[in-house]
Amino acid sequence: MLRFLTAGESHGDALIGILEGMPAGLKIDTKHINRDLKRRQEGYGRGQRMQIEHDQAKILSGLMRGVTIGSPIAIIIENKDSSIDQLPAVKNPRPGHADLAGILKYGFKDARCVLERASARETAVRVGIGAICKILLAEFDIKIMSRVLMIGGAESEKLMKDKIDEARKSKDTLGGAFEVIAKGAPPGLGSCVHYDRRLDASIAEMIMSIPAIKAVEIGNAIECAGKSGSKVHDEIFYSKGKGIYRKTNNAGGIEGGMSNGEDIVVRGYMKPISTLMDGLDTIDIDTKKQVKASTERSDVCAVSAAGVVGEAVLAFVIANMFLEKFGRDSIAEIDRNYKGYIAGLKI
Repeated sequence: MLRFLTAGESHGDALIGILEGMPAGLKIDTKHINRDLKRRQEGYGRGQRMQIEHDQAKILSGLMRGVTIGSPIAIIIENKDSSIDQLPAVKNPRPGHADLAGILKYGFKDARCVLERASARETAVRVGIGAICKILLAEFDIKIMSRVLMIGGAESEKLMKDKIDEARKSKDTLGGAFEVIAKGAPPGLGSCVHYDRRLDASIAEMIMSIPAIKAVEIGNAIECAGKSGSKVHDEIFYSKGKGIYRKTNNAGGIEGGMSNGEDIVVRGYMKPISTLMDGLDTIDIDTKKQVKASTERSDVCAVSAAGVVGEAVLAFVIANMFLEKFGRDSIAEIDRNYKGYIAGLKI
């Protein structure tokens, strides 16, 4: 089983990730990891924190001479801003953030105890872990990419930027939607036999775990929900040249909880960021008086960054189910099993 844990606070010393279950024999070049970390920090609408941090991953374990040896891989990303113990207490919880729910759950008197871990800064180390999974998948010609579909209702790049500029001027924030696509995944990843083995269920769980994501779509699900079945389902064809193929991919590459050989298409819908420079109404948790919500250094919009995180978590899910099907111990073993399976894909 491929699994990971992360640790670290937004303004702590570092973010740490441990990835367990990566097979032996995979060459890891950290430039690929750092490239994705840089992509996560980019995008129109990002805040001042991205000008401070220049994320670089260091791998502490699991490699010898740059090649995996089958043991857990530990990653560390150091924070340049590690001022957690000097930062002021947060008494005015922000609507839409984890502040109030965390205060009530844990009995804190300071929302900083919540927000430091709930911060989307944690996703930096997830991007690092996902980048390793992408290196594995690339060995088998599976590639993962993302794009921004919409920001604040705008769908063209110019209008998206205009919307972000307007929001920045008015001290507001924006959300939107991104799409992540996995190309080259073979049919048969996941399973129909039980709920926790379904590929789409695992993908939805991981996309929803990204901060501020409030909805997930597989394929053209939202559009198709308003249509009849004859207009929705992807008809199946065969030719000697192509073999089995489809002309459409409304299912987003997944049927019955299993990949079907088409592109796996996932969309995430992100709410506007909860920290507004002109805070909304809230209460002071000590006095219970009506006040304006606290402000923290934050982005105006981070949809493009969320897409990069979406790539990472989709890579993790696909890598896990890929290893479940083709073996987990070594790249050589997996390669043999994979080639045999692909050669036998005939009906």
